[in-house]
Amino acid sequence: MRSYVSSADAWVVGVDSGGSGLRIALGRAADGVAVETVASREPVRTGPGGIEAAPLLAQVLPAVEAMRGRAGAGAVVAVAVGAAGMATLGDELRAVLPGALDQALGVRRLALAADAVTAYAGALGQRPGAVVAGGTGLIALGTDLNTWRRADGWGHLLGDCGSGAWIGRAGLEAAMRAFDGRRGGSPALLARAEERFGPAAGLPAALYPRSDRPAVLASFAPEVAHAATAGDPVAAEILRRAAAHVAEAASAVCPAAGAPEVALTGGLFMMGDPLLVPLRAELADHLPHARPTPAAGDPLAGSLALAAWLATDTLRLPTEPRLLQLTR
Repeated sequence: MRSYVSSADAWVVGVDSGGSGLRIALGRAADGVAVETVASREPVRTGPGGIEAAPLLAQVLPAVEAMRGRAGAGAVVAVAVGAAGMATLGDELRAVLPGALDQALGVRRLALAADAVTAYAGALGQRPGAVVAGGTGLIALGTDLNTWRRADGWGHLLGDCGSGAWIGRAGLEAAMRAFDGRRGGSPALLARAEERFGPAAGLPAALYPRSDRPAVLASFAPEVAHAATAGDPVAAEILRRAAAHVAEAASAVCPAAGAPEVALTGGLFMMGDPLLVPLRAELADHLPHARPTPAAGDPLAGSLALAAWLATDTLRLPTEPRLLQLTR
């Protein structure tokens, strides 16, 4: 198959769409390195048909044209879109984006990926291993370069174990236990919860009706880390259990053979030593054959890399309709 990068002036676009907004990067196809990135705090809407294509295109197309103009860029030959919810809510994007991007930009090479795939591509590139992406939620993705394996990412009611929402909920439960006088409570976390949310008795009414419950729960996770640092044993135990959940997810998806790499990406792992110290121990216990590796880049870098690999016919990550779908 002919590579599109016969010209030194071939360009690619990477898109990272998540719950907190949209980021778009422009780079040269030859190396996939961003020359400019733009960001919007307006998330793409989700409707009855899933993630809506029109609002995404309304943000992406003008941004791409503006970046091309500032960079003096030539033709865009490949685009990769990574989106939270692509696996379960991406039907409209898969149906609309190939034709729309071809018509607007003349782009026929398109990768539509779950955000876990772009997180993997950004963190480990095209090497076998496992990546845990942790923030408000948590998902693990692994590959031997033949198939993908996924663990968790089931949302705060059914999973996301060890995530920011999970840690925050466990911390608030410990606060309520202290309020009631039950075993397992933490007076330190109760004090932090009341400082943040008001009197403990009013917490259920303040929390349950909110549509952004996972984010509110996750907002309390740093308080759990601060309490653990200050010596609270209940908070420290919550983070130890969170670390075990993260390691279990990584172990479930990591290739069993060879010397795979394991990387962590996302805001969850910026909590520092209160989480990372027990997590390193858990990973060594669950995956003694794997090599911990710092994430090389974030999901936007992963989207741009996917586009460059697609443009240069060097993409080796496995395709799977709901995780990584290609149009050539």
